[in-house]
Amino acid sequence: MSVQERKERERAGRERLILATAREIAEEQGWDAVTTRRLAERIEYSQPVLYSHFRGKREIIGAVALEGAAEMAAALRAPVAAADGPRARVAALARAYLDFAERNPAVYDAMFRLDGGLAFAQEDTPEPMKDAFAALLEGLGEVAGDGVPPALFTEVFWAALHGLATLTRAGRLPRGEAERRAQLLVDRLAVL
Repeated sequence: MSVQERKERERAGRERLILATAREIAEEQGWDAVTTRRLAERIEYSQPVLYSHFRGKREIIGAVALEGAAEMAAALRAPVAAADGPRARVAALARAYLDFAERNPAVYDAMFRLDGGLAFAQEDTPEPMKDAFAALLEGLGEVAGDGVPPALFTEVFWAALHGLATLTRAGRLPRGEAERRAQLLVDRLAVL
């Protein structure tokens, strides 16, 4: 292995460590607790080393969001692929989405609530974000209904899932009814 390859591998390893540590702190204490000082202390690197990888917290949030988008796409595709029939696929997708949001609150916030400097629904939207939307579209496209563009239907269904995830997590909706809400969404919105 060349010196350059070793340096690149070490740099990539530091970036993974920075992001994993940021996620860990955010999951434990929230994103307000993620500071370059705290990250530097936790991973035992200087703040200038952190800044050589990310210009600041916003870029870290963006990088976590991109990781989360890739993880979400995989988390959505697996149960949808295993489901039999359109209703089962839509129900599996809804459950997988809500489960992902509940299991990964800090990552979910990085993806959809915080400013990570990422473009949404534009030409320059990063590929992991486009792929996460594609995973939703793949699971919902066949149930949009006559005359309804599948992407538009997917946006509306996604907005409903996001609302359920966000309101439940905030305690605005009781957790005990989460499964029934998801099923109601499937039953009433999807044309099956």
